[in-house]
Amino acid sequence: MSSLPNSSSRKGFTRAQLIIFYLVMTLSLATGLALYTSATNIINLLRTATAGLFLPVLLSLILTFLLDPPVRYFERKGFNRTLGIFFVYILIAIIATLLAFWLIPYLDGMWSSLKTDLPRYTGKITGLVNELQNYLINKAPYVTEYDLPGKAKALAQRIAADILVETPKSALLIGSLMILVPLFSFFFLRDGHATIRKCVALTPNRHFEMAHDLSFLISRQLSEFIRGRIIEAFIVGLVVAIGLSMTDIRYAPLLGAFAGITNLIPYVGPIIGMVPGILIAFADLGIGGEFWWIVCVYILIAQIIVDSFILIPIFISRVSNLHPFIVIVAIIMGGKLSGVIGMIIGVPVASIIKIAVQSIMQYRHNFSLTRGEYEQE
Repeated sequence: MSSLPNSSSRKGFTRAQLIIFYLVMTLSLATGLALYTSATNIINLLRTATAGLFLPVLLSLILTFLLDPPVRYFERKGFNRTLGIFFVYILIAIIATLLAFWLIPYLDGMWSSLKTDLPRYTGKITGLVNELQNYLINKAPYVTEYDLPGKAKALAQRIAADILVETPKSALLIGSLMILVPLFSFFFLRDGHATIRKCVALTPNRHFEMAHDLSFLISRQLSEFIRGRIIEAFIVGLVVAIGLSMTDIRYAPLLGAFAGITNLIPYVGPIIGMVPGILIAFADLGIGGEFWWIVCVYILIAQIIVDSFILIPIFISRVSNLHPFIVIVAIIMGGKLSGVIGMIIGVPVASIIKIAVQSIMQYRHNFSLTRGEYEQE
């Protein structure tokens, strides 16, 4: 019979091994904490250094995609790319100068009038909320505890103060963007294609075709999406401005421009864009035929007929091709990360991720089939 091993014959860790194990674990934890702290500090430094570059770079990329077709047109006429960019910039500068001479006096008068009317609009909104609370008190007395008029008055005053205070700051921001955006766009237009080709050339030969096709698909997707969204916003804003100008409402061009800009935000943007116009119509015109026409312009004509039935099928649906659930998630995540700008760019980013995943899966599948056929031979 074989004797069972007793406990004294079992080998355990010696004191020296335990000390070495303790030292190795302590050194590993210390190294990990040091690397994490260093990486966090580097990320914070990079975030601080690039905090003011996100918006200029984003607008420069958008402008690059918009100006690339006319630059290519000049190239086809025999000009080199740099000279074509200068011609496009000169044309834009001439058009912008003419528009500035025409619009600046008009916008200055509209801004002065708006500053005068803001207290009246806030008072009208507060009175409307007060009437609504009195009506609700008759139906549900516990509503008195919420002080809806006081909250509405505070909110309206804060919005009015933000408009009056932030507008000069926005003017300074626009002035800096007018310098940085054309400068960045010039380099993106001149060197963008060469930079992309150099990056694609760095990929291994096995994945070169996939990287080349992926860069082309993403570039085409972004360019079509950006141009489609800009055209869509412009047409929606123009329709709203024309529809409002048929009534006696004030600030119709400004309200149309606001509706067009907010229309860039999917789903919630059209709702935000119609609120100022409806409130101003209620304050100036009251509940009547013109008021309901303005509501009809915003909802029925601009959003349902023009945007949903005409513009989105032509410019957007065939480009984004995303499930509504993915669109909503992209908007929410973009809003959490970068506010309104994140909500606007969330959908194209999700579309790019979808294209990348589909292309990678397709090429992996094709490569696997080709390799399998080769091995069978």
